[in-house]
Parts: sequence; C-alpha cells; structure tokens
Amino acid sequence: MLARVFSGANVGLDSLVVEVEVDVSEHGLPHFDIVGLPSQAVKESKQRVWAALKNSGIKNPARRITINLAPADLPKDGPAYDLPIAVGIMLAFNQINFDSSQAMFFGELSLDGSLRHTSGALPLALLAKGHGFKQVFLPKANAKEAAVVAGIETMPAVSIQQLIGHFSGIESLKISPHPPIDFGRILSEPTAEFDMSEVRGQEEAKEAVKIAAAGGHNVFLQGPPGSGKTMLARAMPSILPDLTQDEALEVTKIYSICGLVPEGESIIKLRPFRSPHHTTSRVGLIGGGTHPRPGEISLSHRGVLFLDEFPEFPRNVLEALRQPLEDGVVTVSRAVGTWTYPANFVLVAAANPCPCGNYGSRWKPCICPPAGVERYRKRVSGPILDRIDLHVSVKEVRPTDLENLSSGETSLVIRQKVQAARERQTLRFKGTKIVCNADMGTKAVKTFCRLSAECSELVTKLSLHYRLSARAHVKLIKVGRTIADLVGDDNILPTHLLQAVRFRQTGTIPA
Repeated sequence: MLARVFSGANVGLDSLVVEVEVDVSEHGLPHFDIVGLPSQAVKESKQRVWAALKNSGIKNPARRITINLAPADLPKDGPAYDLPIAVGIMLAFNQINFDSSQAMFFGELSLDGSLRHTSGALPLALLAKGHGFKQVFLPKANAKEAAVVAGIETMPAVSIQQLIGHFSGIESLKISPHPPIDFGRILSEPTAEFDMSEVRGQEEAKEAVKIAAAGGHNVFLQGPPGSGKTMLARAMPSILPDLTQDEALEVTKIYSICGLVPEGESIIKLRPFRSPHHTTSRVGLIGGGTHPRPGEISLSHRGVLFLDEFPEFPRNVLEALRQPLEDGVVTVSRAVGTWTYPANFVLVAAANPCPCGNYGSRWKPCICPPAGVERYRKRVSGPILDRIDLHVSVKEVRPTDLENLSSGETSLVIRQKVQAARERQTLRFKGTKIVCNADMGTKAVKTFCRLSAECSELVTKLSLHYRLSARAHVKLIKVGRTIADLVGDDNILPTHLLQAVRFRQTGTIPA
C-alpha cells in the first residue's frame, strides 16, 4: 500500500514542499527505512514515530516500510517530519482515511504520542497557503504563530490520538481551526531599558539617534567611558517606529526558523534589539555553521544591532559586515548549497577614543602613547566607517554636572516624531521595495531626493571640502532627506544638508 502526505522544508528563509511517500510491503523482512537525504535528526524519527504510534494504541503489523522524502536531492533536517511520517504510516495501513492532498502536516512527536513545539511554523504556514492547501496540521503550541496567516485553516493538534479521532469523526476529539489573528490587535508599545529623558545632556548625540531611528541610518558613537553611549543605544528601542505587518512577518520568519518565537506567541511584536558581546565569532555574527542558521545581523533585521566596544571585535568579524551594511542581505555559501538571509538593520556602534578612554579629556590624563591611540583607531577600517551614516562625538560628563544638565524630550515625544517621519517615507516609497530613506540606492536618491540648484552646489562643495567618497556623498543626501522628514519639509533645504554634514565630519563648514 502506498500513501502520500505533504510537509515542508525550510531552506534558509525559503520554504519548499516535501512529499512524504510511505510504502508498506508484505514481502521481505520487517524493516523501517527513511530515504531522501535525511539528516541524523530525521533518521531518528523512525524510533520516535514507532514508539508514539505504539503508545497511542496503534498496533502496526510487522512489515517492510519505506519512507521517501521527495525531492530526494534536497537535504532534510529537523524533527518536523515526525507527524507527516506517522500520518503516512496510518494511511498506508488504512487506520485513518481522508484526502491527504488538501492538507500539510508538520510537528515533532514525543514518545507518548503528544506533539511538541516545533521551529518554523510561520514560514511553513505561508508555504501551505502559497501552494493552495486548505489546512495545515501542527502542534497546538505553534497554533498562534501560524494563525497570523490568513486564507488557510490552522488545525492545532495535541496528540496522535486526537488526530485519529478527528479523521474518524469522533466529535469529542474534533479539531477546530484556530481563529485567525488580527495583526493590528497584537502590536505592543516599544519598551526599553532606559528612557531618552534619563540621558542627561548629550543633545547632539540624542539628535543623531533620533535621525537614525527615523531614517534607518547607521550611527557611530565615540566618547570616553561613562559618557552615556551605552545608555543612548539601550534607550533607542523606546523611540523606534511600529513594525508594519510585512516587516513583522519578515522578522517572525527568521525567529521562527531559529526557534526563538516565545511559545504561545503569534508574532514578533517589537523591533529586534540585539547586543552581542565583542568576543562573538564571525559565524555567530554573520550566520552559517555546519547546518547554516541566521546570525546576529539577521536576528537584528528591521531592528537594531548594537556593537559596544566596537574596536574590540576581531578584525575579520568587523570586515564581514561590509556586504550586509551595503546590500541588506548576507549570503552564506557552503559545499551543500547557498543560503541568503535578510540583514537590513540599524547599526549602532560605540567606542572609546583610545585604549584607556581618556584621550581628549579635560579632567583625566590619557596614559596611552600616540602610537597606541593610532593603532586602536585603525582597528576599525576605513571602508567600515564609510558605511556608517552618522558619526557622533559623545562628550564626557562630570558627575557634579549631572543635576544641572537638561533631561530633554521623553522617548514618547521623540517616538511620535520618528513615527511621523516614517509615515512620510511610507507614502513616498509606496509601490517600491524601499522601506526607509537608508534603503535608497543611487538611482532612488536621484528620483526621491531631487535637489535645488543651491542644494546641489552645496553638496558638491561639502563633498570636496571634506573629501567624501561617492558613497558618503550619497549618504549625506539621504541623511538630509531624513532630517527634512523629521521637521515635515517636503524638500531638502540647505539647513538640512548642513546639519547632516555635522554628523559626517568635524571641522569648519566652508563658506
């Protein structure tokens, strides 16, 4: 007897339909074999499936059972094939009967037949909808995650026994579809460790962080220890704009594949904020490994990647950021295949001015030799710095001056301005794949950032005076566009460009 059940495989952030074929033969010695490039986790599923069926009261006669996971040239990994294999075996033995062409199954089985929380529910639900399946059966623990996908019935199952009862028509074991989840009702207000008003003084640095949040720009904070760099970065989540529905689905797909969606949650509601330690490896930051997985830059997608003690990261780790900072994606190539992960994040980097941190201080002497200061600064290469839009010198603050310094605007007030600026950008880029000003390429800058003759002449003069690269020249215009959005101006004005160049270089602006 031959039975077919449909499941899915997550390859990078792409998902592909997997056909689980089950052949039961009376000829030959009893045997249970899985073919179709299964990983060790998939090979072990035969023990889990057999024990789960036995402990669920399913007595299968000794037969030769062959499981084929097609397409055969696609590597299969993870325990999500347990459920479709078990359903296929029951179909092959005529223990259940239903139209298997209309449903997709996935889920890990316990030995007692219950279903465990399984990674990758959201992308597989999207896959099922995209291929015209009417239902997707999955563990109850993943139901909310898949129910965000409209247009397909999410069928949460607790155990094999419940599935058997459902297909046998037993009313008490009937599985009811999970109610669709309205995206608009699950958004949360952003939270952060600090409020912007708690950062005393540092108005210029606060302005840079606000611009970065409004336009999706990268920012580099440099200043002595205790000046508020880390506090500013950790307060940034409180001013970030709301995730759009498309952005939330993008982020949740990444977290779902990594198994990082909190159990019982439906979707990632807040923009990510990731802060890896400076001892993080290249694979940990960029992604990859024996079985490639997204790294910190992909987990920061549509959010913030905070790299504290920026020069302390290994040189090869920092250099690996070049492509993601430019393209918004990272491509991991291995002998068995190539995976592309999204990595469109706001980089917030923080660094001391020298190893001891006191270079340029008015109150503390710097004990570093000039050569040591130069070597420390050269740990971050010019090409990386050129890819950062905003460069800010965070001034040191004496403890005795804290009470006299202004607290400034609260995060709520700043966030309202940031949200308004993002809404202007959404309208401007409607019909394109551009989300915010930082996403614009050279061609898009020419289309959406038309400059007057006066502004064009000013940009040229600034670029020549500060010896900006072609990349920095374009970034100057994009930052100017964001500053204009924050104040509600339709056109980029000279004042916006002059403010933008303050965050690019230090020195006297040419007349």
